[in-house]
Amino acid sequence: MDNHNNKQSQDNKLFQEQKERLNTYARFSGIVIQMFAIIGLGTFAGVKLDEFFPNDHKFYAIILSLSSVILALVFVIRRIIAGSKE
Repeated sequence: MDNHNNKQSQDNKLFQEQKERLNTYARFSGIVIQMFAIIGLGTFAGVKLDEFFPNDHKFYAIILSLSSVILALVFVIRRIIAGSKE
């Protein structure tokens, strides 16, 4: 009886570890998708603004692309810090 409880305890512990790894993987996968979305939308908006307001140096695309990368990095850093506090 004692061996059965011990085995069940080990199985439960293993299941919890696998579940935690899967949750971490899912959280970081979501962060990556959101990061790509922020950068993609910023770049797309910059390209469209450059098409609508033509200029020689594609300022809107450059500014919005760079801004979206910075915004995405700030977003990722904040999510990682918040996740580490949990």
